[in-house]
Amino acid sequence: QVQLVESGGGLVQAGGSLRLSCTASGSIFSIGAMGWYRQAPGKQREFVATITSGGSTNYADSVKGRFTISRDDAKYTVYLQMNSLKPEDTAVYYCMGYYNGRIYWGQGTQVTASS
Repeated sequence: QVQLVESGGGLVQAGGSLRLSCTASGSIFSIGAMGWYRQAPGKQREFVATITSGGSTNYADSVKGRFTISRDDAKYTVYLQMNSLKPEDTAVYYCMGYYNGRIYWGQGTQVTASS
């Protein structure tokens, strides 16, 4: 079994920055793509960004140019650097990753950008 734990969420003013981290633990034999999703109150979970094992990245249009995803496989960790945060970025952010051929999700971390 693999567990993912997020950290780095919090409350910032609009225009501010936060860096989310998500670290996996457990018996890990292989690591595939990793990514971030988010869910705002009353809305469905939506895609934010992904990064493949080869380092290729993909972003939602709403965060392009402001968010950067990266990974450190030696630490089993994926990061999301969020700059120029907007009130509409407020949501619970969930990390995900393919470990040992299965998808796993973190428990979520709250990000609030106040206007």
